Amino acid sequence: MAKDADKTSAKRPGDRAEAIYRALRHAIIEQALEPGAKLPEDAIGERFGASRTIVRHALGRLAAEGLVELRRNRGASVATPGWDQAGDLFDIRLGIERLVVTRLAGRLTPAQIAALEAHVAEEEAARGTDERRSIRLATEFHIVLAEMTGSAVLVRYLSEVALRCGLILALYARPHSSECAVSEHRAVIDALAKGDAAAAIAVMDQHLGAVMDRALIVPRPAKERDIGAILAPYAEDAAPAAAKRARGGRKR
Repeated sequence: MAKDADKTSAKRPGDRAEAIYRALRHAIIEQALEPGAKLPEDAIGERFGASRTIVRHALGRLAAEGLVELRRNRGASVATPGWDQAGDLFDIRLGIERLVVTRLAGRLTPAQIAALEAHVAEEEAARGTDERRSIRLATEFHIVLAEMTGSAVLVRYLSEVALRCGLILALYARPHSSECAVSEHRAVIDALAKGDAAAAIAVMDQHLGAVMDRALIVPRPAKERDIGAILAPYAEDAAPAAAKRARGGRKR
């Protein structure tokens, strides 16, 4: 009976929309779905076993984050930021990242430091073995830092600008360097743990500067790939995650 209840809960429209949102978000961050890739509601719904209405809700959330573009009579597609936006996006991100590390310097708890070190250990493990996951973890490191400030505003704006910077890099940059990301992230943690805000800002400036320096002016051509095949592993991951959230929601 409990298993049947879990299946029923996991199939609720809200749970389905959340699972699809998270799966598409991961696929975009990991660059499995590249900028400009079409996101047909019927194909996505078929892959996740959901209605077009549920898929539309998930796409709307992604559009609000700037990851997806919704155009009348043309459907949804992964956002394609212009090169002219790159400078502004990275300048804005740099300002927000400086504020984040200033807030955190000398204020991280031992548990938070351990969580950051565990995150970087995951980045290290993914390096050279799972490039897509490595890219996602590198971006999420910065979002985790923002979350540790306890400021919903910083989390919202850092997340949006960091993800849009990721789209810029997917379009205009040389390959991601996971080795640099790991070492620089560790240097940020070390400076924050020591309470050295100036050092943390300097490392973050250098890190983001190196990321921006990888950017090129000539975009890479989009690859024509079947969206069902792209989303297959994300759909598989989403099913157990939805069941776990359903079980957690019933605990009191």
